[in-house]
Amino acid sequence: MASSEPRRLSLEIARFPLKTPFVIARGAKTEAVTLVATITQGEATGRGECTPYARYGESVDSVVAAIESIRGAVEAGADRAALQRLLPAGAARNALDCALWDLDAKISGVPAFQLAGLHAIAPCVTAFTLSVGTPDEMAQAAKAAAGRPVLKVKLAGAGDAERLAAVRAAAPDSELIVDANEAWRPENLDQNFAACAAAGVVLVEQPLPADQDSALALKKWPVAVCADESVHDRKGLAALRDRYDLVNIKLDKTGGLTEALALAAEAEKLGFGLFVGCMVASSLAMSPALLLAARARFVDLDGPLLLARDRPHGLRYDGSILFPPEPALWG
Repeated sequence: MASSEPRRLSLEIARFPLKTPFVIARGAKTEAVTLVATITQGEATGRGECTPYARYGESVDSVVAAIESIRGAVEAGADRAALQRLLPAGAARNALDCALWDLDAKISGVPAFQLAGLHAIAPCVTAFTLSVGTPDEMAQAAKAAAGRPVLKVKLAGAGDAERLAAVRAAAPDSELIVDANEAWRPENLDQNFAACAAAGVVLVEQPLPADQDSALALKKWPVAVCADESVHDRKGLAALRDRYDLVNIKLDKTGGLTEALALAAEAEKLGFGLFVGCMVASSLAMSPALLLAARARFVDLDGPLLLARDRPHGLRYDGSILFPPEPALWG
């Protein structure tokens, strides 16, 4: 939205301790470290939160440097369209893009969901994530979360069949989706998919490393397969049609809500189902992704549920039901 008033950009590192360690196939962490971009114009302020991710070659310092490299353009009034040309997809662009959506909503007085062409944002059901552990540890975690309708089970390769059986026994009524985080290999696909089918799993997310996922095209698997690390934005999406049934859209991968909306539209056009995911971060990072939730078969926006504390005006969760953000938070 046009405004003649000057802009000011500020950056802040935010740290959120986790309730328990978050463990996936490639490591563990005890806190979420995010970067918040705040753009102020007159009386209006927009914020966006990103999570730098080492898997994609990012660090807090590298993301700060990327944002600082275009500070002049942002403060001179670069809009969301210009931002897509100024930075590549990734965490840095995500923070700025979401801050600009929020700023435009605040300046115009029109909610971000309406700016995106939506009539409303409805509450949705989010998956709840279980970290990798021993079968006994995961069974205990699953038992504690057994009342939740959808559980996302992190896997790690060796021992996954035992983990799945333990989780299923502890949470017999929950819909299970699993995330291997690239830990499987082509030679064990058959046995791992068989274990998923036996446990009643409905979705397998990123079973193979992104550079080895061509093996997924060899046959039709008994459980739907979703791309995560293999897809960031629209580039290369068409080449994945013979490998995946769904794509996981994360704003830190797409570089913000602008590309996420475009990716969703292109994915739907190509016949993919949609999965909306997140990094472990605060409610500020989840809020823009909620604009995609109504289109998704699965929503995994449970980041704040894993934190020991969220930021002020955080999203409201009633069990696994996630409600839209208040304007004081975002949008």
